[in-house]
Amino acid sequence: MIDRYTRPEMGHIFSLENKYAIWQEIEVLACEAHAEMGKIGITKEEAAYIREYASFNKEEVDAIEAVTNHDVIAFLTNMGEYIDKDIPEGEPKPSRWVHYGMTSSDLGDTALCYQLVQATDILIDDCRKLGEICKRRAFEERNTLCVGRTHGIHAEPMTFGMKFGSWAWELRRDLDRLIDARANVAFGAISGAVGTYSSIDPFVEEYVCEHLGLVHDPLSTQVISRDHHAYLAGVLATTAATCERIATEIRNLQKTDTLEAEEPFKKGQKGSSAMPHKRNPITLEKVCGLSRVVKANAQVAFDNVALWHERDISHSSAERVAQADSFIALDHMFQCLIRIVDGLILYPEQMKANLYKTRGLIFSSKVLLALVDTGITREEAYAIVQENAMATWREVQQCQAGTTFREKLEADPRCTVPSEKLDEIFDPWDFLTRIDRVFDRLEELDFSA
Repeated sequence: MIDRYTRPEMGHIFSLENKYAIWQEIEVLACEAHAEMGKIGITKEEAAYIREYASFNKEEVDAIEAVTNHDVIAFLTNMGEYIDKDIPEGEPKPSRWVHYGMTSSDLGDTALCYQLVQATDILIDDCRKLGEICKRRAFEERNTLCVGRTHGIHAEPMTFGMKFGSWAWELRRDLDRLIDARANVAFGAISGAVGTYSSIDPFVEEYVCEHLGLVHDPLSTQVISRDHHAYLAGVLATTAATCERIATEIRNLQKTDTLEAEEPFKKGQKGSSAMPHKRNPITLEKVCGLSRVVKANAQVAFDNVALWHERDISHSSAERVAQADSFIALDHMFQCLIRIVDGLILYPEQMKANLYKTRGLIFSSKVLLALVDTGITREEAYAIVQENAMATWREVQQCQAGTTFREKLEADPRCTVPSEKLDEIFDPWDFLTRIDRVFDRLEELDFSA
């Protein structure tokens, strides 16, 4: 992922420095496990020596890899040089125990899962922060009237706090999925060439995984099955879709024709090189664009599940790009939304103006029910309401002066709803008498667990 979207905390996880540091820890733990068992020649003193002197230098590893064309061999060569640096000539080298009975995948796959756990922990924290902000803002705007829209068309009154609340609930579900996906990918495998432990005792795998906070794979091949990684990628894609949903809603509400909400526009910010008046939702558009990357990368992870026999490396090159990019992009999306939702600019007066823009048409559903209550059939009631509604709608469409929807109903002799009942119906709060139940539920929403 380009630096423009890479936060240092997340970028570090997918850096070679971090990967090599994890590789080093796995190799040292494996040596300690062998020493603990006492089945091969390594002593606990040698394992302690390896622990103390094991190190690496990224530039030196890169130089060795340029010759070997094998990253694991290059790393092990460099690490061995540091371990053996002060060992006198002719004496046994402690580095001979490093990588004993292991394969490159034993090292690389276990380290990768550890990296994915590290990265998922950051996203879990991101998700909690954004969810808590959405919940707080929901209660702040609990009584901010606005119009609800279905198919992009005005439907019925609601409050803006419900939008924030809906996002909060979805983010809680994303949080649950991220936590579950973290557990599903927290696996390690040190089982040899085809998973038979032919040259290494299963105790080494169990020891290493326990110390890394991973679960040892109950039956790996040479690699950890990629369904673990695909599940995680699917969860990232779903979470990205949530971010896109939030961004898309705000973008729609920021349109000049609507203008009920607006992403923060910083002092000194410029919206267009040609049109100085522009205040474009560029950050929200970026969130939507990056969502496409994360969702597309999920397909890469699904394609990586089917490998040849006990292992090939067709997944490796794709993972090096797709996994890091997905995590870095989603982390950046979260950071953008945390800032935007927390500082989202709202225009309640414009919301009110939009609410009445269709001259009362949004109250039609209540009129329909009131007419049914007078004793006529639903079909008859529907015809009365629709005829007057369409007459009002045509005038609104053509920007023509005319009477309101209620005035048309009052002039229609077929409409026998009493005036005091119409007063009740044409009050937007009459639609919201039960929203306390919605906010009581939201009060119980918890992001700490």
